[in-house]
Amino acid sequence: MTPLEGVRVLDLSRVLAGPWCGQLMADYGADVIKVERPVQGDDTREWGPPWWGEPGERMSAYYLSANRGKRSIAIDLATAEGAALVKRLATHADVLLENYKVGQLAKYGLDQATLRELNPRLIYCSITGYGQDGPYASAAGYDFAIQATGGLMSVTGEKDGTPGAEPQKVGVAVADLFTGLYATTAILAALQERHRSGRGRWIDAALLDTQLAMLANQASNYLVGGTTPKRMGNAHVNVVPYQVFRTYDGHLVLAVGNDGQFQRFCTLAGREAIGRDPRFATNALRIQHRDELAPLIADWMRERTTASWTALLEPNAVPCAPILDLPGVFQHPQVVARGMKIHNAGMPMVAAPMRLDGERAVSDRPAPRLDEHGAAIRDALAACDAWPGAK
Repeated sequence: MTPLEGVRVLDLSRVLAGPWCGQLMADYGADVIKVERPVQGDDTREWGPPWWGEPGERMSAYYLSANRGKRSIAIDLATAEGAALVKRLATHADVLLENYKVGQLAKYGLDQATLRELNPRLIYCSITGYGQDGPYASAAGYDFAIQATGGLMSVTGEKDGTPGAEPQKVGVAVADLFTGLYATTAILAALQERHRSGRGRWIDAALLDTQLAMLANQASNYLVGGTTPKRMGNAHVNVVPYQVFRTYDGHLVLAVGNDGQFQRFCTLAGREAIGRDPRFATNALRIQHRDELAPLIADWMRERTTASWTALLEPNAVPCAPILDLPGVFQHPQVVARGMKIHNAGMPMVAAPMRLDGERAVSDRPAPRLDEHGAAIRDALAACDAWPGAK
């Protein structure tokens, strides 16, 4: 499964957003060369425990999650020799990924203007916290800070007046991950355009821009309705009932998406009268009367176990789901059937999610040790016949 075979990516990025993009490109068959600092390498190599491998060659689980499929070469960009080597690599690359501070690579002659002059076909993708311009362009951008500044934490967490009510970050670095995904789509668009134009592009990917874009209906609700969205815990701002309810022995997500599902849910629960109640006849009315309806449903839900509710509702097309911890997730029959847990050179990891014609697009190359491929890359670069120009 190598739809990007023949595409060479020079990955100068570290931590998560850029490496996530590079891993996706590798899963689709691109040759991704990860350029790392000598000795330390990518910061996330030491973000453990847990660790994989023997002492001296160990890698953190965090690093493994974002660097599958790449080759590693250690280069000191601050030296004239190192900068020259990256320039030579860039002349034979299709894509360059970097997430340095704005203007930092220009000190080494590795900025987009310089490298695209050397290689006009180069697609140069810069990932930063706040973008290449504006008053915050020079500020360091971290996912946690972006979730705060970008509004996500203002709509995440328990609502005011309830126990534990305070803004919450999401449990994974979603601003980083979404930026890596958006950057990948922009790179693929630029590769497609290059077939016609023969020229590359400079992609300016900002975590803050991405965070705002992924607010989706919440941002649209504010822009259209003029009302500032608030934290609602596990409830949905636009759909009722669509939240977590406590059961007899645990919790269940109830995700009723339309009026027919609501009436069916009430019938199955033995509350047909509530399904016919004019206060709750439409979703708009259920939103209006949320504070009346939600406590009623909460009382019903505590009458049965999570498994009992799931067995009752799921076969009757009332969307619901138990809340699983990660052991439960990886034991879920659908996760097992879809083969989402894989072993790559013995390393357990999550597979790439996309299938093409039924085949999983995932690299079989493990995450590299620091400078594991440095000598081979240098030798190949020296032998010009092994490094044809970027296509």
